[in-house]
Amino acid sequence: MTSLKDRPGQRSTRLVLGLALYGMSLALLVKADLGTDPWTVFTQGLSQITGLSLGQTTIVISLALLALWGPLRQRPGVGTAANAVLVGPFLDLGIAWIPAPDQWGVRVVFLAMAVAGVAIATGLYVGAGWGPGPRDGLMTGLTQLGVPLIAARAGIEVTVLVVGWLLGGHVGLATVVFATGIGPLVGYTLPRLTLRAKGHFVNGEDSAQT
Repeated sequence: MTSLKDRPGQRSTRLVLGLALYGMSLALLVKADLGTDPWTVFTQGLSQITGLSLGQTTIVISLALLALWGPLRQRPGVGTAANAVLVGPFLDLGIAWIPAPDQWGVRVVFLAMAVAGVAIATGLYVGAGWGPGPRDGLMTGLTQLGVPLIAARAGIEVTVLVVGWLLGGHVGLATVVFATGIGPLVGYTLPRLTLRAKGHFVNGEDSAQT
């Protein structure tokens, strides 16, 4: 049986594609102008203070979070570093390339595409098995300190949302849609896009088992 370690090229391709899609999906969310997810609200707020682009601010936040991994006894992987440096540039690229829609219906379509895109992207880059993103490590680090998972995730996201909003980040319909929809969607995409040892996927299962 071929192990994941024997296929670094396939894993790396899925990792980069996932992170590229993640950044472009966040750009769609921003362009929809209906609010954004909690972390992007925080990014928008910091961007207004620093004068950096959203992509540049995303990188700064990711590197700052990685600095917390040591005290939290988390070990970054290749995917962790790639997440920190690749999502931001693709976010800026998407913002530069994607036109801002005027019609309400198109903005809603952008929102739906963004949420679906983030879910697929998460399945790709996490499923590649190269390690979690910087924000994921913060959450898992807190759980290892005894904080319940739900409390850790909710506490982090509420904190960045409120701080980002106070700094001028955009909260709106998309914030609610993202918060309520991304969990179930990732729950659907992750098992179906996770790279298995044999590399076959049929409804999220290794085809050799069907």
